[in-house]
Amino acid sequence: MQPSEPRLTFVSPLAEYCAGLYAEKRALGYHYRSAGYLLQELDRFFLEQHAEPHVLPKALVQCWTTKRAHEHPGNHRFRVGGIRQLALFMVRQGVMAYAPPPLHLVAASQQFAPYIFTQAEMQRFLHAADQVRTCKSSPPGRAMMIAAAFRVLYGCGLRASEVCRLHVQEVDLDAGVLTIRQTKFDKDRLVPMAPMLTTHLRAYAQCRLGTAAPTGYFFPAPDHGPLCRAVLYAAFRQLLWACGISHGGPGKGPRLHDLRHTFAVHCLQRWVRDGRDLTAALPVLSTYLGHNSLYGTQRYLRLTAELYPDITAAVEAHFGQVIPERSDR
Repeated sequence: MQPSEPRLTFVSPLAEYCAGLYAEKRALGYHYRSAGYLLQELDRFFLEQHAEPHVLPKALVQCWTTKRAHEHPGNHRFRVGGIRQLALFMVRQGVMAYAPPPLHLVAASQQFAPYIFTQAEMQRFLHAADQVRTCKSSPPGRAMMIAAAFRVLYGCGLRASEVCRLHVQEVDLDAGVLTIRQTKFDKDRLVPMAPMLTTHLRAYAQCRLGTAAPTGYFFPAPDHGPLCRAVLYAAFRQLLWACGISHGGPGKGPRLHDLRHTFAVHCLQRWVRDGRDLTAALPVLSTYLGHNSLYGTQRYLRLTAELYPDITAAVEAHFGQVIPERSDR
């Protein structure tokens, strides 16, 4: 099932270039959803700043690329990259345009350290999810749906967006396999589930979904659209409080995405202790998580070694060359 194309409109004096860049990216096969919405925001900015047609001056670019108060560095880099791509597109069209420095020249923030839940914390978290109660105005079965969604997040290491967009026909409860379509890196993949999780989802489907259409969402919102990520995050915060796990606030974690990190680290921990060959196991984990290469999976080796010193030697025996030594800097 292909993701729907955003309906974007551009009305500024530079609308033709915003629309042209968006059309070019889509023609090249990029989803360009988030960047497309950024182009729409840029178009509104050009309109407010009374930009002139067929020119993108340095002063206008610098006004856009100025870091906003309290803006996350990642969002700042995203905005800089968006107007840079537009400027380069305009230059290719023979138009005068100033392109800001490339992304790697924009100072990056220190890499966020994910919160890895312990096995005991995850047991408390999932138990709390099973006991959660929603308000009286919530749709019937909402609590059961939220609990099932969190079990899939941790039990399969999925991204929150992948869980929210799951369709009924993509959840094979007979074989115990999820089909994840058109996610990050434009990949489709099959995700086998543990028997206990499959059993849990069968009970959820029988109680909550009934005769839902195959094209319907497995975790539906009240309007029959996909479950909103904000709803999951609100429930996540509620469950952290119920479990006595402190939260540092937005951007400080634990984050919803840390359930995916926890799944990966717990897999490696279990495999090392079971004596599995990590040379063969790491590519399996990479494929299971939907990573584009082993590079995205190797970070979990460092996290595993830091959190579980008793298995550090076993990890380094296989992958010492990809676990960099910590420096004072």
